[in-house]
Amino acid sequence: MSQTKYFIIDFDSTFTQVEALDILAEISLKNNENRDNAITEIKAITDLGMEGGMSLGESLQKRLEILESHRKDLPELIERLGELVSHSFKRNTEFINKYRDQIFIVSNGFKDFIVPIVERFGIKQENVFANDFEYDAEGRIKGFNKSNLLAENNGKPNQIAALALDGEVFVLGDGYTDYEIKKAGLAHKFYAFTENVRREKILEEADHEAPSLDEFLFSQNLERAHSYPKNRIKALVLENIHERAIDRLKREGYQVEVHPAGMTESELAEAIKDVSILGIRSKTQVTEKVLKNAKRLLSIGAFCIGTNQIDLTAALKKGVAVFNAPFSNTRSVVELALAEIIMLMRNLPDKMTQMHQGKWNKSASGSFEIRGKKLGIIGYGKIGSQLSILAESVGMNVQYFDLEEKLALGNVTACPSMEHLLRSSDVVSVHVDGREDNKNLITSKEFDQMKDGVVFINLSRGHVVDVSALTEALDTGKVHGASIDVFPEEPLSNEHPFNSPLMGRRNTILTPHVGGSTLEAQENIADFVPSKIIEYINTGSTTNSVNFPNITLPNLSQAHRFIHIHKNEPGILADINNILAKHGINIVGQYLKTNDAIGYVITDIDKNYQGEVIKDLKLVSGTIRFRVLY
Repeated sequence: MSQTKYFIIDFDSTFTQVEALDILAEISLKNNENRDNAITEIKAITDLGMEGGMSLGESLQKRLEILESHRKDLPELIERLGELVSHSFKRNTEFINKYRDQIFIVSNGFKDFIVPIVERFGIKQENVFANDFEYDAEGRIKGFNKSNLLAENNGKPNQIAALALDGEVFVLGDGYTDYEIKKAGLAHKFYAFTENVRREKILEEADHEAPSLDEFLFSQNLERAHSYPKNRIKALVLENIHERAIDRLKREGYQVEVHPAGMTESELAEAIKDVSILGIRSKTQVTEKVLKNAKRLLSIGAFCIGTNQIDLTAALKKGVAVFNAPFSNTRSVVELALAEIIMLMRNLPDKMTQMHQGKWNKSASGSFEIRGKKLGIIGYGKIGSQLSILAESVGMNVQYFDLEEKLALGNVTACPSMEHLLRSSDVVSVHVDGREDNKNLITSKEFDQMKDGVVFINLSRGHVVDVSALTEALDTGKVHGASIDVFPEEPLSNEHPFNSPLMGRRNTILTPHVGGSTLEAQENIADFVPSKIIEYINTGSTTNSVNFPNITLPNLSQAHRFIHIHKNEPGILADINNILAKHGINIVGQYLKTNDAIGYVITDIDKNYQGEVIKDLKLVSGTIRFRVLY
């Protein structure tokens, strides 16, 4: 027969994100002119005590002397602490309620503020062991009850010994006094809790690191909000993705490894073996070879518009959901395109170069207004359509060509063919996607069809334009000026060299793939892409995925959610439901969507189920991936 488990949990920086006396200092000293220095000193004393560098009694007394606190400060302290309960405790109330008789809060803090906080989560008042404030006649906090076991050195071990718990004792805390319980032989394991603060000296003494309560519960095989601790989910982020995205992933609790440049196929194939989330931009190629090595990969985030650098079919067959940022940098690309049209029509690249060489060449020759000129847009998607609005607003006549029927905005007109557009446009701007069919969309043939003296813009994909044909068109004067932001081969990082036959050509703007590289765009992307990945991992929702069937799912409570990704073959849904029925499981909600390659089934079930059902569902014919969310 298994022994009863008892859980000893610290309060400061464990149950809550902060040290309560640090917050009390901010409250009680808010009108003190030496407030900042006092708070810094209190925090230093706290850290010294937590790492075992100062006796507990001395640490408490020194902090209380500096605090100058009053009983009337406690309501505000309790309110603030209530908002600062550790995230992993807030989401695991089921565990707290189920084991409320076996959970003990043992703290060197004070019952006066601890009890009102932990009682909200179902922890029994009689299971809270902490110090007691002493007040003077006016209600000022003058000290603490020194006869309390927890006011003494080795107070926590002494308190646990006094409880005489008959069973296995597990300690979760962030300080040396928590480790002392294990050191005294009164606990089976000490877990160093690092969700809020990481103390290396304490980690050296711990049996196990717990970056969250989820990790602790996972190691104990206990009920938890997430079936798999987020701290075990590894994210690899490449290519200088904005810090905001990295912070967002870290706040979610993932391990995040950052690499500033892109990776070659062989480098990425090696690095991706234990990665669950991959973040890239445009330079890194996620090939079938890479995906074969991705044993744990759940999702890829393309922090850009395009996804042609990812083998979407291979990712789909692997059960890997891909998300991009289809709108986040649209405005930035459009503004650059319009600016470059103006610069090229005025022949400014050449004039600027001459000025830097000390040549004053004031002339109207080869300079034109854009008002009244005809802009031809190839690809009337998110960027092309927005460019048409801005270009029309500054007086250009706009026409477009797209393989798909698109609604024309404003006074824009659709061309019956790309040749018609090329022959009649003063400016040609390309805004197509990166699909293989668009390779060499613009070659010598297309340049020959353009008007003499045309201005040419490519801010879409490097392989869309035959660069040698464009070089010849510039040299002959067929193209008056060109702006190219994307290239068939691009350096993996800023440290790698760039080379192109377009270098040094007249009236030519070359930019290093910066169409979407504005602070605003990168911040928008850094918010959007991680939010979609996190939503997918947390709920199974695939909204805005570029390769998965799109399903928007509600959050779930009081149930389990099963995710089943499988080949799109007849009968699999029936097999799934037959297994659930065989195990007597009630379905409370089910969602199914398919595309040509896969089926995506989300099943919400009653909480109670046996582990055998998981094994059976994984063995369903055609299964690509199965996971339990809650």
